[in-house]
Amino acid sequence: MRGIRIGSAFGIPIKLDLTFLLVLPLFAWLIGSDVGQLVGVVNDLFGSAIDVGPLTTGSMQWVLGAAAAIGLFFCVLLHEFGHSLVAMRFGYEIDSITLWLFGGVASFTEMPEDWRQELWIAIAGPIVSVALGVLSYLAFLVLPTALDPVKFVLGYLALTNIVLAVFNMLPGFPMDGGRVLRALLARTRPHARATQIAAEVGKVFAFLLGIFGLFANLFLVALAFFIYIGASSEAQQTVMKAAFQDVTVRDVMTPRENLDTVAEDTSVAELLERMFTERHTGYPVMRDGRLVGMVTLGDARSVKEVERDAYRVEDVMSREVATISPDADAMTAIEQMQQNDVGRLPVVDDAGEVVGLISRSDLVTAFNIIQSRGALSSLSASDRSSLPNPR
Repeated sequence: MRGIRIGSAFGIPIKLDLTFLLVLPLFAWLIGSDVGQLVGVVNDLFGSAIDVGPLTTGSMQWVLGAAAAIGLFFCVLLHEFGHSLVAMRFGYEIDSITLWLFGGVASFTEMPEDWRQELWIAIAGPIVSVALGVLSYLAFLVLPTALDPVKFVLGYLALTNIVLAVFNMLPGFPMDGGRVLRALLARTRPHARATQIAAEVGKVFAFLLGIFGLFANLFLVALAFFIYIGASSEAQQTVMKAAFQDVTVRDVMTPRENLDTVAEDTSVAELLERMFTERHTGYPVMRDGRLVGMVTLGDARSVKEVERDAYRVEDVMSREVATISPDADAMTAIEQMQQNDVGRLPVVDDAGEVVGLISRSDLVTAFNIIQSRGALSSLSASDRSSLPNPR
């Protein structure tokens, strides 16, 4: 996730998403406006006798709301550090931890496929939340009544951390409980199949949560939508990774001898005509056999129609081009396209020579072929020859 970096700990960047800057004041307001009822809940649960009056006088309730909201999100941050530090112990790299609308997200550069590792990583967060809840409760017990405002915040954090741990352990993949479910399923099944089952359970959970949220809290409806999308996305990513196991860019790419290219001095009008007749939406731009840029339909459309005869490809092409090696994994190509927000990558060998081009359509077609064959090995020569060549 993107966000504003505010610091780091244990070598892990900490970021704030823009949605967090909206939800933090909202939470502070919601807690502050409900201090009276929340004090009653804390007193009933913990057998305390916090006086409501001083806590709802003047601006005190809003101060308490802000303190409780900040404390809650700090606990969420520690929850994510629980996941991250255990993952680092297993040798995984953490890209960042981001606080956002629905709490926190620890972004891994690679997700574990060993079920034991995933199990420990998944339960680490809820264990931290339970520990924080217990510590908050113990601090709540020892504080004198003279510090009732602090006692209220600690009682609130004790309660919410336990609720957070319990909620996260529900089987709503990709929540913690869903990852625990996948880890247990992966004990006796392939990782991809375990992911599919956990994702289906997560979708059912998201549907039920959404129905409940319609009658209880619209925030839960939004959370249900996030869970559903997250389950679908990760399941698709995992299935694609399994399908493309041992498949390289060379297996899928359009080779140099079949590659259509354009020269720098081609007019934009001529380029658009070629795109129409050849049904390509992007071309490598070559000079003396060397790659000097990429030009796409979007680049061509940026020129006004009356000026397209005057403008050349070199005027609109992208000169900073992301490339990939022919021996790279097909999944690496997908990830690189996502990171660079492009639909195709020139394939360049160690000598800097263009040996082909790989596009999203190539990868989608290859995935469909592999899925229909029911095999996870490299594409055969006959499979490669069946790939279409739309760009």
